Amino acid sequence: MSTYVSKEITAELDAARIAGLKKISRLRVDIGDNTYKILRLWKNGFTVEAETTPQLRGLVDIYDGVSHLYQCLIIADEDEAGEMRYEFKRSTAAADKAPLDFYRAPDAPIALLGHKD
Repeated sequence: MSTYVSKEITAELDAARIAGLKKISRLRVDIGDNTYKILRLWKNGFTVEAETTPQLRGLVDIYDGVSHLYQCLIIADEDEAGEMRYEFKRSTAAADKAPLDFYRAPDAPIALLGHKD
C-alpha cells in the first residue's frame, strides 16, 4: 500500500502548520526598520515564513516580546516546507548594561557617601 498526498493538500497542511507556529510565537527578528515573526529558534539558528519574509542577511536583532535577546550575524541555509532556515555565524547575548572592564568584588560597596566640610 502506498500513500500519496497531492501537492495541494501538502501546501494546505504546511500553511496550517505555519499559521499555528506564528500564532504561538512571541519571538521576532528585526533588521533595520523591518520586523518578522520567528517560527522556531534553536541554539544555532531560527526559521521564518519563507513566503512573506524577504531574504535576510547580515546583522539582525532577536527579541522575545520587548526583551532584546541576541544580536546575530546570520546566513541563509535552506527553504523547507514553507520555512526559511537561517544559521548563526555569530550570536551575542544582549545585556541591559555595559560590561565591566575590571573585577568587582561581590561585597564591594555600591557607592561611597561622604560629607565635605
